Amino acid sequence: MTKIKTALLTAAAVMVAAPAMAEWAPNRPIEFVVASGAGGGTDNFARTIQSALTRNDIVDAPMVVLNKGGGSGAEAFLYARQNAGDPNKLIFGTNNVYLLPYVAKLAYTTEDLQPVATLALDEFLVWVKADSPYESITDLIDAAKEAPGTITFGGSQSKDTDETLVALIEQVSGADFKYVPFNGGGETGVQLAGGHIAANVNNPNENIGQWQAGAVRPLCVFSPERMAESEPIGDDMGWHDIPTCKEAGLDIESYQMPRTVWLPKDTDPEVVAFYEDAMKKVAETPEWQDYLTKTSQTGAVLLDEELASFIQTNEDNTVKVFQAEGWTAAE
Repeated sequence: MTKIKTALLTAAAVMVAAPAMAEWAPNRPIEFVVASGAGGGTDNFARTIQSALTRNDIVDAPMVVLNKGGGSGAEAFLYARQNAGDPNKLIFGTNNVYLLPYVAKLAYTTEDLQPVATLALDEFLVWVKADSPYESITDLIDAAKEAPGTITFGGSQSKDTDETLVALIEQVSGADFKYVPFNGGGETGVQLAGGHIAANVNNPNENIGQWQAGAVRPLCVFSPERMAESEPIGDDMGWHDIPTCKEAGLDIESYQMPRTVWLPKDTDPEVVAFYEDAMKKVAETPEWQDYLTKTSQTGAVLLDEELASFIQTNEDNTVKVFQAEGWTAAE
C-alpha cells in the first residue's frame, strides 16, 4: 500500500472516530496554486473550478490563482511542502505530483501533499499530418520498425507524459521512433501541421484547431472505449469515430492523465472533507460541463479510496516505463 493510500484511509478513520464538530469553512482567501504557467492546461483546469465555485456560490471565500510552474510543476509542490497544514492552499496538478520525484531529485516528496480529488482525465491520441502516408497506427509502427530512429514523434517536454507514452508504444510494439520535445502541446501541434514531425500524441484540445483546418488527422485514442459522440470536426469525423488504439491493433488499452487537486500534508480531515464536497458540486455545474465539452476530456470524479487506487495503478504502470527507459533518478 502506498503512503498516499495509507494517508487517505487514516484520514477517513479519524473522521469516523471524531466527535461531532462545527463544519469547517475557509475564513480567509484561498490560494489556487497552479503547477503550470498561465494559459496551460492545468491553469485552465484551476480557473474553471474557481469560476464554478464562485458563480454557483459553492464557496464564499475569495480565491486567487498563483502560477508556480517551474521545474515541470515542482515549484508548486515544494510550496505545498513549505505550507504544511495550511487549509487555504489548494494545489492543482496532474500525475506530475507523484511522478516527478521518480525522474529527478527534488526538495519535496509525494508525502508532502494530501490528495483531494481528480475531476477529469485527459485523453491522448496519435495524430499525423493530413497527407501522411500512414493510414493507421500499425502503418506508423511498421514504418518505425523498417527505419529505426528516423520517424519523428513530437511531444511536450522530456521524460514527461508525452515521451512516456511514446516510450510505452515502443516497448509494446517493438518500434523505434525519434522523440523530439517541444515547449508544449500547442507548439507540438504547429510542428505537426507544418510537416516538421511525423506524429504527435497531443490531447484533443491541443490539435482540434489543426484538425478542423484539415492539416492533421487522428489515428487512434488511448482509451478503454471510444470517446463521446460529437458533431463532425474534421474529415466528416467526430470524436466517437476515432478507434481506440487497442481496436486499431496497438495493445495499449488505456493511457489517461488525471487532473488533480491537492492540499498540503497535515491538513485536518474536516478540511479535506470540505474541499471534497466542493469538488463534487463543481462537477455538477454548467461551467464544468462546458469545460469538458470544450477540452474533450473525460469527466471522472475520484475521491478517497477510489482516488488512492487510481493513483496507485497509474504510478505503478508509469514507473515501469521509467525503469525500462532508465529514467529513474539515482537514490
